[in-house]
Amino acid sequence: MKIPTITGLIDRRMLVNYTVDLDVLRAILPAPFTPKAFSGKGIAGICLIRLKEVRPKGLPAFMGISSENGAHRIAVEWIEDGQVKEGVYIPRRDTSSLFNTITGGRIFPGKHHRAKFDVREKGNDYHVAFKSSDGTTISVDARLTNSFSKKSIFKDLPAASAFFKNGSTGYSPNGSKYEGLLLNTHRWEVGSLEVSNVKSSYFENEQMFPKGSVQFDNALLMTNISHEWSSVSDKQVTVAYA
Repeated sequence: MKIPTITGLIDRRMLVNYTVDLDVLRAILPAPFTPKAFSGKGIAGICLIRLKEVRPKGLPAFMGISSENGAHRIAVEWIEDGQVKEGVYIPRRDTSSLFNTITGGRIFPGKHHRAKFDVREKGNDYHVAFKSSDGTTISVDARLTNSFSKKSIFKDLPAASAFFKNGSTGYSPNGSKYEGLLLNTHRWEVGSLEVSNVKSSYFENEQMFPKGSVQFDNALLMTNISHEWSSVSDKQVTVAYA
């Protein structure tokens, strides 16, 4: 899928991250993707992002649209032109925007489920939740903190930041294709969130994720980031197994 370069503002981007057993992710992921391993685990999660002023590059900001969005992501690798590439596979997308729902898979990569979002922000405290049209739900309560979780698989915030920065290319399923989108942020700056509550019907589905195979790890926050999205070619690649 070829789209014009899209620009806008990431007003808030919360990355809610889990560790997952590699064998479980291998069973979920379609070819050509294989899980990117980190310290013997796979990494998956949900990106909860509020976008503002989103429009084709070159148009004025007042012509842009705003929306709340959720993207379930899995860190992956694949072989492309004989080299190992990395990014994220996005099995589902959810949005508050009717426009995104209608144009998902046509103008924007991947099907977008319509969802009702409940967002409350006060100072450094954040509550982000949604319920989608097919009953998928997530709810997160978190507070911005200077301390990174000692229980995380990552040793510190810079290590976590570097891992997720490399996942700038995302692929979403659309029929028999996996349509690609490249995110280019004009700066990369993340903070650490202390999570007091997290619930996800997707990751709590034991038919997909057997009990004990998935565990919440950490959450990160980005705010006020200018960005651009551009298309990535939907080409056939070969499976890269670790």
